[in-house]
Amino acid sequence: QLHLVESGGGLVQAGGSLRLSCAPSERTFSTYAMGWFRQASGKEREFVTQITSDGGYTYYADSVEGRFIISRENAKNTVYLQMNSLKAEDTAVYYCAATSPGARSYDIWGQGTQVTVSS
Repeated sequence: QLHLVESGGGLVQAGGSLRLSCAPSERTFSTYAMGWFRQASGKEREFVTQITSDGGYTYYADSVEGRFIISRENAKNTVYLQMNSLKAEDTAVYYCAATSPGARSYDIWGQGTQVTVSS
């Protein structure tokens, strides 16, 4: 089974930038649509962004559109989340997720990486 490991989280000042990475365990990753979700303390997990297996289509939640960029480099077996103009409300645990071919929803999840935006 495919496993996902996130990295790149940390503490950043409001207005700053951070780049998260998701490193799948297998090269079959290239056949999976990928996404990022986040969960702030005391809140439910929410959708952030997603990208198709070939990188041809991306979609963003209204709260991050224009500030965050999702990309993938299948040859490097990595998915990225570039986070710019960070706000305090972006503070959350960020999760990488994958939809396997034929699946109806995200069925593979990473352990998460903490992003904290200070004022």
